[in-house]
Amino acid sequence: MNFHRPFSKIRLPLWAALLAAVLLSGGITLLALWCQPNALRAVLVQFKAQPLLIVLNAMPVGLLVLLFAALFRNVFFSASLVNLLVCGLSIANRVKIEVRDEPVFPRDLGLLKEVGSAMSSYEIQLPCRAILLVVCVTLALLLLGVLIGCRPFPAAKLRGWTGRLLGAGGSLAVLVVLVLTVYASNDLYNSFHVSSPYYVPAVFNELGFPYCFTHHFTTYPVDRPEGFSKSAADVWEHTAVAETSAEPVNVIMVMNEAFSDVTDHEIFAYDETNDPLPNLHALREDPHALTGHVVVPGFAGGTANTEFDVLTGIQTNALSATTTSAMRVVNRNLDSLFRLFAADGYHTSFFHPGDDWFYNRENVYRWLGAEETMFIDQMAEPEYKGRWVTDRYMAELIEAEFEETLASGKPLFHYTTTIQNHMSYTLDKYGEGYEYPDVPLHRSVSDPVRTLLRVYAEGARDADAMLGRLRDYFARQEEPVVLVFFGDHLPYLGDDQLGYQELGFTDSSDWETLHSFETPFVIWANDAAADTLNWETAVRRLELGSTVSASFLGAAVAELTGHETAWTVFLNQLRREFPVVQKNAVLRDGRVIDPALLDDAFPEMLSKWRQWSYYKLKYQEFAS
Repeated sequence: MNFHRPFSKIRLPLWAALLAAVLLSGGITLLALWCQPNALRAVLVQFKAQPLLIVLNAMPVGLLVLLFAALFRNVFFSASLVNLLVCGLSIANRVKIEVRDEPVFPRDLGLLKEVGSAMSSYEIQLPCRAILLVVCVTLALLLLGVLIGCRPFPAAKLRGWTGRLLGAGGSLAVLVVLVLTVYASNDLYNSFHVSSPYYVPAVFNELGFPYCFTHHFTTYPVDRPEGFSKSAADVWEHTAVAETSAEPVNVIMVMNEAFSDVTDHEIFAYDETNDPLPNLHALREDPHALTGHVVVPGFAGGTANTEFDVLTGIQTNALSATTTSAMRVVNRNLDSLFRLFAADGYHTSFFHPGDDWFYNRENVYRWLGAEETMFIDQMAEPEYKGRWVTDRYMAELIEAEFEETLASGKPLFHYTTTIQNHMSYTLDKYGEGYEYPDVPLHRSVSDPVRTLLRVYAEGARDADAMLGRLRDYFARQEEPVVLVFFGDHLPYLGDDQLGYQELGFTDSSDWETLHSFETPFVIWANDAAADTLNWETAVRRLELGSTVSASFLGAAVAELTGHETAWTVFLNQLRREFPVVQKNAVLRDGRVIDPALLDDAFPEMLSKWRQWSYYKLKYQEFAS
């Protein structure tokens, strides 16, 4: 018997190799979907109702198979590599969702260091069955590649590396074009029915990991600023700051949902007997209060972007030339007011009566350095008014948090984001039959707008009551407390700004550039804090104008209370020169100016701000 007979490899013709690529791509896609946290059967039911999802999930897998098949000249070797890559990412997605309740995004591929830290920080249960199956399939495909090859390409000139590179390059080009067009389409992505569109892990589970992962190659961008220098930013970051000897003051920040003073507009006919904002108006006359308007990133929405701006000093609207979600660009430890106050021995906490997955807050606030977080699932017997947790209940939680922290012997830095006055402002917001006070007006408006105003004003009245309650509570305390209360954005009053048009707000020449982003703020000190801070002197030095960008508010509070870093010192210098910086408007000396018309000082400071922000997002290191 001849044991040295050469092995005869099976060679597939071109048509058979292409058919194998299609079938293998489908199989890899199914295996990747099976590796997801949810049952494959549920995914297939979703795909049956929306067949386009089948193509969108399989297409990137198929193009990758063709790409590597052209390079290797073997469809099974290619499928082996793609199977390991795609299914490996799907397993990583499953683990990340189970550990952090957040899926894998393309940007995670550049965070290997953070992945290693997470692996050591969590008790991770690996899906061993899925891993074993993926490895076995990968090895089986490798073996098939050894046994089965492809016939030479029909065109002799394309049988060498020229043909390989052309085939791979063509597949890659098609994939890139699809990523930048079809897969980048938010309209397409949002057109598919999902059970919970704002819960990103559920969207990944229901629409399929391959499609969702590919879609997010073009989402949540952060642009590298022109002239960025990591070494220069590192020098800025480590610039020494004069130490202060101020006694610790408790700081309570409350960002109230859609809190605004739109009812102060001249079209409204409120008087002292029915004023929906008596506490805000009283504090405007309080000698221990600073009041004005904060200019937030978005109009009638974008709560989390305002949180981000206030807490970090980085501007959402400067992250990218395209629209982005600030909370979604955070994927590593980041500087914030929580870290600033924690470094000075404060207990730091964040409360929000919503789901922890919304805007990825559960992870983001850990990355921002909050020592304690509390979301709706951790709140005992929450009080509801209609479908939302009340501002009154949140005030109770803040008071309890203050007392618990006081008993521990630490000062407190606390941030709450409320939810009660969230849209929509329909008559059923607080339950069927709820009696809303009328809204007195000096001109007639349409019935839909009057309804919006009545419902919104009821929530604003409760928000103002929360402000008054917290002021009264902290006024009774012997411990020094600074209360910061402000709105996250203006209320939504109908499509195309219907309510604002009928009320006459849009007639203002600065409405689109400035006033549509303004919400009221109050910085108030109780007697103990006023004495500790030497209030009049501190306020005079602060030079806080009546209108300020949200990105400067946190830094102003840091300076007022004696907690500064090189970053906050810079922000406050910038604020003094340009108290409001928006994409299309800058406020200077009380005038709204086109940024293009300013002298060289502004572009220089703006460039430094953008570069330093990018450094913080990408490079600044903190202990976990």
